[in-house]
Amino acid sequence: MNNEEFNQLKDFIYENTDFAVDLEKTITAVPALAPENGGDGESKKCAALEQWLIANGIKNLEHFDAPDSRVSSGVRPNLVATIPGNLDDYNIWVCAHMDVVPVGELSLWNTDPWQAVVKDGKIYGRGVEDNQQGLCSGVLAALSFVKQHIIPEHTIKLLFMADEEVGSTYGMLWLCKNHPELFGKNDRIFIPDGGDPNGETIEIAEKNLLWLKFHTIGKQSHGSRPDQGCNAKLAACDLAMRINDFENKFGKKDSMFEPDHSTFQPTMQNANVSGVNIIPGDDVLCFDCRILPCYTLDEVRAEVAKVVSDVEKKYGVKIEVSVPQSAQSPATSKDSPVAKDLASAIKAVHNVEPKFIGIGGGTVAAELRNMGIDAVVWSTMDELAHQPNEYCIIENIAKDAATIAYLAIL
Repeated sequence: MNNEEFNQLKDFIYENTDFAVDLEKTITAVPALAPENGGDGESKKCAALEQWLIANGIKNLEHFDAPDSRVSSGVRPNLVATIPGNLDDYNIWVCAHMDVVPVGELSLWNTDPWQAVVKDGKIYGRGVEDNQQGLCSGVLAALSFVKQHIIPEHTIKLLFMADEEVGSTYGMLWLCKNHPELFGKNDRIFIPDGGDPNGETIEIAEKNLLWLKFHTIGKQSHGSRPDQGCNAKLAACDLAMRINDFENKFGKKDSMFEPDHSTFQPTMQNANVSGVNIIPGDDVLCFDCRILPCYTLDEVRAEVAKVVSDVEKKYGVKIEVSVPQSAQSPATSKDSPVAKDLASAIKAVHNVEPKFIGIGGGTVAAELRNMGIDAVVWSTMDELAHQPNEYCIIENIAKDAATIAYLAIL
């Protein structure tokens, strides 16, 4: 690595954070909400972003749009910006999403959520952290090369995705299914959509996700004559306790996660009867299960089937099981090139000792890992996602941009 060249890149980044502020203001003013959230998608925001990039010298742009008849443009945009490097051994990817969540209760905001407001080194507004902070870090890193006519050692690819907030059907899932050629096995892929205030945690694994919906069907009767009915609620309660006990059945622990074990928790409960004196003949109960990657979803489903069969026999009910959502993915190895390179860059740029973690939530990294491509989730942030008065810290944009620049000249 040329230390003099890196210092030149880093100085540019820290001296030109106005680029990031201007970009935050530009794209915050164009709401990008999914149709599920009452919006019209990301096309207008993507157009504003594209115009800004071209005006500032990032002109090598390609669209990989997903069709969606629900939005006025007919597509959900996925945009890739490329800054060519000297070597073609691998690319440096920074993958950020353009869509945001709704504002929520407007009275809880101190500023207009659709106007980025700068105050005390922070930028306030909906989406400024989730995920525009990471988006801007990638752009600022790219600009440090483009504006100074420095060619990175490795090609930088900035991916601006659609649809992350409601499942990525038109974003990363679409790209992995329809354009798998985009991502190389040796590429260093960073997803700046999670992190901590010190920028020291690198997410390399996610718990497997399994949502279960149990519809228990019995027979309704008068509360004084349970013998004439079949209490669906009683059966469902027994079922709930048995499924919750899977936390012991699948009892391995992994300190990389918080909590360090698999969780099987009852959540949503549908209304059943309208009076206290009615034995319910119908019950609908949901579970949110977050399972350590050492277990497969097939293993869990097999045990669920056994428990359901036992409860049906015991209470004389019928239980219909559906799966509203499921996802599983392998972990990225701590020894993978992307994990090792990022850890080295964090030490050099942030002067902190990085640590590898797993999370219970889901990110688009899972889709890449399922393709056999290593990816990591990392950023320096206070984690204000989806909250009123969401903000990002301008210095964090610069820190992470410098880290990306460091990686591009390794």
